[in-house]
Amino acid sequence: MRFIVRSLRPASFKAPKVRSAQECVALEQLPNIGPSLAADLRLIGIARPQDLIGKDAFVLYQNLCAKTGVRQDPCVLDTFMAATDFMRGSPAAPWWQYTAQRKALYGPIPAASESVHP
Repeated sequence: MRFIVRSLRPASFKAPKVRSAQECVALEQLPNIGPSLAADLRLIGIARPQDLIGKDAFVLYQNLCAKTGVRQDPCVLDTFMAATDFMRGSPAAPWWQYTAQRKALYGPIPAASESVHP
């Protein structure tokens, strides 16, 4: 007799979001971080949420732009700001709440469609 074991998770399973940095064990559990941004973070050497502690969101953004050779959309920086703040103990907030702060700190960032290299 053969048994078929099936996962109870749907194919599009998303990691549950956590309420605090201490609970977070996977990048996808961070507020605002889905599979795509988690892959981007891994690309630049961030393997787990705790790796974000003490990191500068703008430096992470610049590293991602350099690594991919493409200027990323400024909302990626907003999301990195939200994630690094969350890992420092701030409450979870949607990434767009960081847009005004990003603009005040860094000014305008060229459109995402522009290349990093002139």
